[in-house]
Amino acid sequence: MDISVPGRIGIALPPLDVPEQPLPDAGKLREELSLPEVSQGEVIRYFTNLSQLNFSVDTNYYPLGSCTMKYNPKINNELASLPGFTEIHPLQDIETTQGALELMYDLQNLLANIVGMEHAGLSTVAGAHGELTGMLMIRAYHDSKKDYRRSIVLVPDSAHGTNPASAAMAGYTVMSIPSDKNGNMDIEILKSHCTEETAGIMLTLPNTLGLFDPNIVEICNYVHECGGLVYGDGANMNALLGRAHMSTIGFDVLHLNLHKTFSTPHGGGGPGAGPVLCNDRLASFLPTPIIAKNNDLYSLETPSASIGKIGGFHGNFGILVRAYAYIRSMGKQGMLDISENAVINANYILARLKDDYYLPYDRNCMHEVIFSAKPQRSKGVRALDIAKRLIDYGIHPPTMYFPLIVEEALMIEPTESESKDTLDYFISVMQEIAQEVESNPQILKDAPHNTPNTRLDEAKAARQPNLRW
Repeated sequence: MDISVPGRIGIALPPLDVPEQPLPDAGKLREELSLPEVSQGEVIRYFTNLSQLNFSVDTNYYPLGSCTMKYNPKINNELASLPGFTEIHPLQDIETTQGALELMYDLQNLLANIVGMEHAGLSTVAGAHGELTGMLMIRAYHDSKKDYRRSIVLVPDSAHGTNPASAAMAGYTVMSIPSDKNGNMDIEILKSHCTEETAGIMLTLPNTLGLFDPNIVEICNYVHECGGLVYGDGANMNALLGRAHMSTIGFDVLHLNLHKTFSTPHGGGGPGAGPVLCNDRLASFLPTPIIAKNNDLYSLETPSASIGKIGGFHGNFGILVRAYAYIRSMGKQGMLDISENAVINANYILARLKDDYYLPYDRNCMHEVIFSAKPQRSKGVRALDIAKRLIDYGIHPPTMYFPLIVEEALMIEPTESESKDTLDYFISVMQEIAQEVESNPQILKDAPHNTPNTRLDEAKAARQPNLRW
């Protein structure tokens, strides 16, 4: 509206080649609607300039912990855009969609092999959606045994925030298990809560402290001994690709985030895909459909005790194509390289910044490292201020104030796709900010300084959003 000039026109319509139709009655016309009058060039320039304000992983670095904001090879998007994938419909005759079903069948097997599970279903369309599906499968399993006493799900205090919500939505009571001084689950407290009422436990491995719990097999055994099942939140699987056999460890069911770990663009609210994988014990409870192969013909099947349909059709097919292309292009060694480099990068940042920021758990991390700005708080600077100051250097803020068990938490995940040069730049910026805390803390409190909008009232923006011009 700011550049609108009366009489300026942005498009010339061709002559009318159909009979002119009367307008609706005056009561339905919005005469008061003020539309901008601008030229076509001005429209293009306006929206192009707006697009250049976007922050993206293609333009800047995202050290966003637990969200795996890594580079997504564009070839995967191109492959997912091929007409053979985009111009089919899930309600077509199954004989005409054999290629798509073959891809999904192969993807089921690839994902199961990469993480060491026996079965997979692809219809879940988000990580939290996968969590809920896994918990509904656990409920269906206990119900099939007529074991209705099991009403409690154990959730570590280092779990992802959606875990307790998913357990509650599945009808369970959530009981939190605290971490010990080393960032692992407190084994003794876990033992005391493993009872005949325990339906299962929801575990994130590595946990949200970025740590691999060395007691993980023992934890799974305790839960199994009391009759419970183990659910795995696979959001942090970037650290373990090709290196951990989750079923052997003791997991019964887990989900994967294709929109994090397997290269699909992540952010902006979607799209997502959260395939659910399980062992033989829970295979019959997977949601429908599962892709099966019989005599070279691919088909959609419903497991014998399926919890039913959890979403529309077969899942987010375009996301599945991207993940399939990523896995096939990387190969087995590529999967190993991903997890190795993700862990090396995170530990490199840990080693370089541990003298500048407080490290609440001083041990090797996995794919992400958790620092605390607790010492900086004594100077009047919060984790939020440090995150906002990073924007001035062209770096997206990391996850802040999570996990909740770490005061002034800064969760940093470099991912495997960032070079040492990028990590060195990030480290130098964090060190410079640490010096600014000492010499000029106000510059952090006023940050960011070079963005179209500076410090916003985030609470008001969430509660009273302005959704109109």
